[in-house]
Amino acid sequence: MVRKLGVLCTHPIQYYAPLFRHLASDPSLDTTVYYCRRPTSKEQGEGFGVSFDWDVDLTSGYKHVWLENQVRSSDLLDFYGYDTPEITDIIAKERFDAFLVFGWHTRSMWQAMRACWKIGTPLLVRGDSHLRVPISRFKRLAKEISHRYFIPRFSACLAVGRWSEEYFAYYGARRIVRSPHFVDNDWFAGESLKAKSLRSGFRESFGIPEEATVFLFAGKFEEKKRPMDLLWALKRLIEGGVSRMEMRLLMVGDGILKPSCEQFAKTHDLPAAFTGFLNQTAMPMAYAASDVLVLPSDGRETWGLVVNEAMACGLPAVASDKAGCGPDLVKEGETGFIFPCGDTEALAGKMDRLTRGSLAGTMGRNCSQRIADYSVERAACGILDAVRWCENGGKRRASNGA
Repeated sequence: MVRKLGVLCTHPIQYYAPLFRHLASDPSLDTTVYYCRRPTSKEQGEGFGVSFDWDVDLTSGYKHVWLENQVRSSDLLDFYGYDTPEITDIIAKERFDAFLVFGWHTRSMWQAMRACWKIGTPLLVRGDSHLRVPISRFKRLAKEISHRYFIPRFSACLAVGRWSEEYFAYYGARRIVRSPHFVDNDWFAGESLKAKSLRSGFRESFGIPEEATVFLFAGKFEEKKRPMDLLWALKRLIEGGVSRMEMRLLMVGDGILKPSCEQFAKTHDLPAAFTGFLNQTAMPMAYAASDVLVLPSDGRETWGLVVNEAMACGLPAVASDKAGCGPDLVKEGETGFIFPCGDTEALAGKMDRLTRGSLAGTMGRNCSQRIADYSVERAACGILDAVRWCENGGKRRASNGA
C-alpha cells in the first residue's frame, strides 16, 4: 500500500534535502514537499554576514511544490514572513494519509496545522525544541497554557534526540517517535577523507603548524554561539604556558561578532585563524585540517548539527552543557567532553587534555561509530513509523482531538 505524505517546509535547507530524497525513494510513500518561499542570496545570508547561495543541490530527487508567499520579509526566522493560505485548500483536496510540519514557528505552519485538524488529517511534527532554553517567567507560563493545548493534538511528535523527546513528553504529546537529527554522514566522511591529502597545504595557508592541535569553531558569529568563549579559553591556556606551536584555533564563519573576535585575538596575540564564511562543499576541508570541534553555544542552540558533521569526519567535540546535541552525541571521555556553558576555565581544561597524547585521535575513531546511529536512514524510518501508526489508529484519534 502506498501512503500519501505531505510535508511543509519554510525553504530549502541543506540538512533536509537528503531526507526528502530518501523519503522519495521509498516505494511505500508518495511524498510531496511544499516550500513556502525561495530566499534570495541576501536573505539566505542573514546572520552569516555575507550573501550567498548554497553550493549543493537542494531541490532535485524529490517531488516539491513552491507555494505563493503572500508577504515578503528579509528575515527567514520571522513568524509573519511566511503566509501561504493555499496550503489549506491543498490539504483539503489531496487528503493525505499524513502531513508533516517542521515546527510551529511560522504562520504557514499554523495554516497547515489548522487545516489538518479541521478535516482530521493525521498531523506529524518534527522538532528540536528543549526545555533548557532561557525564557522569562511570563513566556514559560504562556507556554504551559498554549503548548499543553496544541502539542497533544499532533498525531505523533518526531523527536530528534533525548532533550526533544523530553520536551514533547513534558507538554503531553500523545505519541513520540525518534527521528534523529542527522547530516549526510557518508558524504562528509568521504569528502573529508579526500581532503586529508590537502591538510598540510590548507594549514599552511593560515599559518598553522602541522604539529599543532587545531580546535575548530564553525558557525555564525552570533551571541548564542558564544565564539568569544573559545578565544578566552585559548587566552587562559597561552597565559598558563601552553605553546603557541602546540595549539591553534580555526574560526570558520562570519557574523556580527566576527570583528570583535578578530580584534580580541589581535589584541592578545592569540594563535587563531579566521577563514570567513565557507560554503557547504568547503566544510570537509576545514574538518580535515582540524582535530577537535568546539561548540560553546548557550541553550538557544537547540542541537548543533556541526557536531554531526565533525563526528562524521572523525573529529571529537567539546560542547557546552546547554547545547541540545550533547546528551546524544558527546559521551564524556569517549567522543568528546561537556563543559558548563560560559565557564572558559573549564573549557580550557578540556582543550588542554585533548592536546596530550593520542586522545583526540582515539576519540575521533569512536565518533565515527557513534554518529552511525544518527543517519538519514534512521530519520526517515522514524517518519515512516509515525505514518504507519497514523494508518493503524492515529487518524481516528486525531479526528476526535480536533
